[in-house]
Amino acid sequence: MQPENVKTAADAKKIIAARGADYVKVGVVDMDGVMRGKYMKADKFVSSLDKGFGFCDVVLGWDSNDQLYDNVSVTGWHTGYPDAPVRILPETCREIAWEDDMLFFLGEFDGAYEAVCPRAVLRRTLERAEQMGFKVLAGFEYEFFMFEETPDSVREKNYRDLKPIQPGFFGYSMLRSTVESDLYRDLLDGCLKMDMALEGLHEETGPGVLEAAIQVDGALSAADKAVLFKTFAKIMAQKRGLMATFMARWSPDWPGQSGHIHMSLTNKAGKPIFLDRKKPHGMSDTMRHFVGGQQKLMPELLAMIAGTVNSYTRLVPGFWAPTDATWGVDNRTCAIRIIPGSEKSQRVEFRVAAADANPYLALAAGIGAGLWGIEHGIEPEAAVEGNAYDKTFPKRLNLPRTLMDAAGMLKASKPARALFGESFVDHYAATREWEERQFRRAVTDWEMERYFEII
Repeated sequence: MQPENVKTAADAKKIIAARGADYVKVGVVDMDGVMRGKYMKADKFVSSLDKGFGFCDVVLGWDSNDQLYDNVSVTGWHTGYPDAPVRILPETCREIAWEDDMLFFLGEFDGAYEAVCPRAVLRRTLERAEQMGFKVLAGFEYEFFMFEETPDSVREKNYRDLKPIQPGFFGYSMLRSTVESDLYRDLLDGCLKMDMALEGLHEETGPGVLEAAIQVDGALSAADKAVLFKTFAKIMAQKRGLMATFMARWSPDWPGQSGHIHMSLTNKAGKPIFLDRKKPHGMSDTMRHFVGGQQKLMPELLAMIAGTVNSYTRLVPGFWAPTDATWGVDNRTCAIRIIPGSEKSQRVEFRVAAADANPYLALAAGIGAGLWGIEHGIEPEAAVEGNAYDKTFPKRLNLPRTLMDAAGMLKASKPARALFGESFVDHYAATREWEERQFRRAVTDWEMERYFEII
């Protein structure tokens, strides 16, 4: 049996038995989109397929640096950090390309923790789409920088003067992708093996930056693949003595790293419904209202899309990232880019997301807002023509400029609470407020250089 044929718990038991596996690997995803996981003895895993297993709930109660949130109620010292129930998802079975084909499965938090589990938030959003008569297709594309560094060397250098795998600007370089073909092939072949095939991989503009487009799939599977790609691209790099970063922006000298998300809807029979050639730009009423909802709610939901302090260093004029909730037809200066095409290819590109976004939450925000727009018949503002950076937009379209402001808008958003639940909004907004408070305690290199001697 091959991993792609595993659909049920019974199938998972069969493949483990057939391979005589002693151990399997399981992973869950935290609030920042970071995969946490462990090895499980095969017999323990098999018994867990039916009844689930426990995973310390601190995974939902600490930040990306393993520091405990002090302002959440779902978990904390007041609960004693008990085990949270996790259900195993047999249909996510894969072989790890860079670990001797070790079997791997994703899990999802269950019970009371389901309310704040990022994957469950997306799954519930897709159930809402299903109730409305829609299926959602999605595809993620990521820009990420590669360095000739190690986890030790970046710390020794204090994250300064890092050496990219290639110097300077050379976007879409045939020269560099061929010189580095061993690296490219390792990533392409590994992604193919792990059922997250890339439909494109190329050199982007900047020193050592690549862009990967993951093949379109159903939205939940697409988000799974995005999480896996970010995790295992880093693993592949480190096993080669390199490092990859998916920060929104790692240097003031270079553009940020995008994590654009492509979305479209079909009916339950699988027929695409975004194209109507009789309408302006070929946008069906459903697509127009979907875009209207995304535009209307983008400021309120931005914390789910731009979830780190660093995210907001990318959302500045002239760096291929939006500063307002705008949309346009094939216009890359806008937050939402409508891509006209055939019945199958007509879609929305959600350009506000960076590479650092939690794939489950960013996609849930984009889809949830679009569904809300359809439900309420929301008409988008006029499409932007030309350079959006040169235009001034009403305050209602301005995006929050800091993570703290974005968290406050999310917390106050009635649509967010209706779409994603009170527990999730309260928990997630609190985690983002914590994130910015940690930043405000820091003394940056910029401050030292500017003030140490002179002030």
